[in-house]
Amino acid sequence: MAKIEVGIPQGTRDFGPEVVRKRNFIFNIIKNVFELYGFQPLETPAMENLETLLGKYGEEGDKLIFKILNNGLEHPSKADEARKDFEKVLQGKNVKTITERALKYDLTIPFARYVAMNHGQLVYPFKRYQIQPV
Repeated sequence: MAKIEVGIPQGTRDFGPEVVRKRNFIFNIIKNVFELYGFQPLETPAMENLETLLGKYGEEGDKLIFKILNNGLEHPSKADEARKDFEKVLQGKNVKTITERALKYDLTIPFARYVAMNHGQLVYPFKRYQIQPV
């Protein structure tokens, strides 16, 4: 029987129960203090529309954005065209038929998008705290 190698993606790590409990304890203290001063919790999705993120971090930052491939191709019968589009994506270009979303790079742009989408319902100054992986 073949040996299966198990691992996690490079640059990531697991947090075991002891570390998670300590982190949660610290996060709860931070959250309680924020809320004591009128801050509200906010969470945004792990991914954003690619057009929302592109151009906000500069040319070097755009290279670091992790693009998410679409679930399927609109015209799977056009295999040659799809292959060319995929090559463009591999070169760092945006092709809507291949990728329209990306993982958020930090919490700033998603927060700005949230405020822009909800400006009529927010009370200003809008005081928020956000603790999420990026």
